[in-house]
Amino acid sequence: MHKTELIVAVDTDTLKAAEHLIEKLEGQVKYFKIGSVLFTAAGPAAVDLVHKRGGKVFLDLKFHDIPNTVKHAVKNAAAMGVYSVSLHLSGGPEMLKACVELEKRPKLWGISVLTSFNEYNLFRSGYRCGIDKTVKNLATMGLENGADGVVCSPLEAARFKKQFEGKLKFITPGIRPASLGDDQARAVTPAAAHAAGSDFIVVGRPIIAAKDPAAAAAAILKDLK
Repeated sequence: MHKTELIVAVDTDTLKAAEHLIEKLEGQVKYFKIGSVLFTAAGPAAVDLVHKRGGKVFLDLKFHDIPNTVKHAVKNAAAMGVYSVSLHLSGGPEMLKACVELEKRPKLWGISVLTSFNEYNLFRSGYRCGIDKTVKNLATMGLENGADGVVCSPLEAARFKKQFEGKLKFITPGIRPASLGDDQARAVTPAAAHAAGSDFIVVGRPIIAAKDPAAAAAAILKDLK
């Protein structure tokens, strides 16, 4: 049976707040996303915090630069022992190849189209193919050049899962148990993401902003089953 793992986005402003959250979720959640919010506040200490609690880290810094720069960033991430990193697939095949060539590296999860984008936002950003075709093209390029997974909305995962089955993991942010009216333009429920074939779902505010984060996480995990 297909399994969907929960990644909790630890988008807190301080290490103390992150520690408080992770303590509440210990034993329930195995994967935690450390993104630019917490990493710019606390640096590698945020990664150490998750590891000390027995968790695995998805370092979501969305690397996008020349191949040599990204290669060394991924190498440094590997030295911290993270499980996976994100990098923009639009950085191109040479950037990906440079990272794949590393002797020891984390999983390479390629960003396709941000879940805050709608068709208009994407067009204004210079992409003329539409969301579906852009995601498909980037995922294909990622697969051909060694990416381990693609980060996209569950809406695209549902369309392309069969094509990439067994070749790429699908990591899907924009998960909402209910509509929050926030900046996620292409959000779905945990159950819908599971049905779409998501291998990992990334959930932030519905858990970290909840009065009881542990209960919120438990409800999502139940929904995934």
